[in-house]
Amino acid sequence: MSLHPIKILVADDEEVIREIIAKRIASQDYEVITAGDGQEAWEKIVSQDPDVIILDLNMPKMDGWAVLSRLRANPPTKRWQPVIIVSAQAEFDSFKKGVNLEADHYLTKPCRIEDILQAIRLMLSLIPQRNT
Repeated sequence: MSLHPIKILVADDEEVIREIIAKRIASQDYEVITAGDGQEAWEKIVSQDPDVIILDLNMPKMDGWAVLSRLRANPPTKRWQPVIIVSAQAEFDSFKKGVNLEADHYLTKPCRIEDILQAIRLMLSLIPQRNT
């Protein structure tokens, strides 16, 4: 059993979408942190160590691809953090790039909030519970 609340980062440059997703996730008793651009997302990944990352690809300052690449390039001693891409990029090449960069799940916008919640539950079921 985890002794800390499950923390989810929602990174999307569209404020309305970010807030809708964050509010619904928070209603499921998850702690939610948000970021409006890639640089802010990276800073919150480093400083707040989220358990799951919801990541848009088209963001200013640093796109989602750069955030994902940087996350996966960290030393192997850093714990695995599941990344769920939620993007309007629906082309096969984008999905393939996500797989190559080790994204864990890929949803295309528009998608249902329930699909995002289901993806979060799936990712959480795959990682060991943290005791810190």
